[in-house]
Amino acid sequence: MKDIELAKRILIDEECALVAVKNGEVIFKSMEKGIKPMYILATEKKDLMEDASIADKVIGRGAALLCTYLDISHVYGSLISKAGMETLEKNHILYEFGKSCDYIKNRDGTDYCPIERISMNTEEPLDFLEELRGFFKKQ
Repeated sequence: MKDIELAKRILIDEECALVAVKNGEVIFKSMEKGIKPMYILATEKKDLMEDASIADKVIGRGAALLCTYLDISHVYGSLISKAGMETLEKNHILYEFGKSCDYIKNRDGTDYCPIERISMNTEEPLDFLEELRGFFKKQ
């Protein structure tokens, strides 16, 4: 089974928020909502992630920038934003999705997700990661 297929199956069957698979093995999975699981990959597991496949509930522009930083080869998003797709395409990362949307909304659905908004300020994954560090310090 391809890595992306295994990641998708586990995401759905185990109701995870994010699953990373490489060479047929699950290397990371999380139930935690939001960008936090992807942030953990970027700050603690980067050395494991090159050419891995990721299945995530939501892929916005910020998550797509982190996929670029992590050298992910294939992404599945249950929901993906147009800016997320554009970022993945620009960085030659294969992707699949369940549904697409114009942008990722905040939890109460009234505005942009704060991470999507932060990601609009940069094209550079490392700059975004620094912005994200600042965001989590304020939490």
